[in-house]
Amino acid sequence: MEPDGHQNLGLLCFYPHRAMESRVLAALAAAGFDDITVAQGRIAARIGPDGTRLTDLAEQALVTKQTAGHLVDQLERAGYVRRVPDPTDGRARLVQVAERGTAVVQVARRVEAEVEAEWAAHLGERATAQLRAALERLREITDPFR
Repeated sequence: MEPDGHQNLGLLCFYPHRAMESRVLAALAAAGFDDITVAQGRIAARIGPDGTRLTDLAEQALVTKQTAGHLVDQLERAGYVRRVPDPTDGRARLVQVAERGTAVVQVARRVEAEVEAEWAAHLGERATAQLRAALERLREITDPFR
């Protein structure tokens, strides 16, 4: 807590993120995807629509390439992702979402929409729009991967 009684903006952004993440993981477990860990989910969430290189996943998740590789190995064994050749570089491979992973994404997106609707009902449409606009502007200077 700051001397003025306010919490810093980073923490204030973290609390709703943590709540959303917890809700998504609980829904995934309830849907039968109970083998996904928070760390695996954070890596998988960074996989682009056409696939993403392991080095990029590691950089975006702020983990070592070895850690990202270990998590991707686990996700691959569970059938959530697959590795395929990178069409732009024959030496590289891309991590892509596999069919089972697509089912996970569908559950996650549904829960995310539910949570956002709850937050919007709590804050009101105007405050929700203002919050989204402010966070999107803040992302311009805080997200090097946008």
